Amino acid sequence: MADCRRVLRESGGEISFRVGRVVFGSEKPVIIAGPCSVESREMIVEAALAIKRILVERLGFENVVLRGGVWKPRTSPYSFQGHGVKALEWLREAGDKAGLPVATEVMDPRYVGVAAEYADILWVGARNMQNTPLLHELARAGKPVLLKRHFGATIGEWLCSAEYLLAGGLEEVALVERGTRGLNEYARFSLDITVVPIVKRLSRLPVLVDVSHPAGRRDIVPDLAAAALAAGADGLMVEVHPDPDKALSDSKQQLTIGMFEEMTGRLRRLGFI
Repeated sequence: MADCRRVLRESGGEISFRVGRVVFGSEKPVIIAGPCSVESREMIVEAALAIKRILVERLGFENVVLRGGVWKPRTSPYSFQGHGVKALEWLREAGDKAGLPVATEVMDPRYVGVAAEYADILWVGARNMQNTPLLHELARAGKPVLLKRHFGATIGEWLCSAEYLLAGGLEEVALVERGTRGLNEYARFSLDITVVPIVKRLSRLPVLVDVSHPAGRRDIVPDLAAAALAAGADGLMVEVHPDPDKALSDSKQQLTIGMFEEMTGRLRRLGFI
């Protein structure tokens, strides 16, 4: 493995960090839930209040973060690209109404500052895992960062990308597995569940699993969520939308509010949350 000394377990104790009431790297997993894209003020507020009602009010589970994309990296230049700063304002308002910290993706170093003004947590998408100018800027911003693994990256490359953040002085970092390219023609990506125990043995960082992107279809998301937590993941990222069939991005993989309630109820019965 290349020189990524700070992230490795032998360099120090396990890293955990707090964002409001939410703790990453604790005995309780973190659930980061919300729509793929912040499409409108009304939609993100509806989603936030539903997530709060299901997890916080009904289950008494408070390790919850509201997620939503405002700048959307898309395969086609003609696809919906997000509403930008306006959507950041809507996301912040929704989080405040629900009493939840908020997380959003940043793709461009130029937008790190404004994103940090509104969001409590910033994440690096798979496409930008090795965008070193972005990693440098995020380390300087000082906000907690979730680093997704590129779908073609090795574990060593992933950990060395995290090393850029720690070397820049930021220790509030968690890793997010989101699937790799493989031969599975029935799902969007192949979820490499083996990285959860492997990376937890190698590194000091919390390891979460994005269960929506590898699925690419909402019917198997609850099974992937249970598998991830059974493997020891420190949390989940899951896409939830009030009306996913009308979503402007990733419509097939987003859970309905009802499905999200069923999934979290199942995770509670299994003793995971």
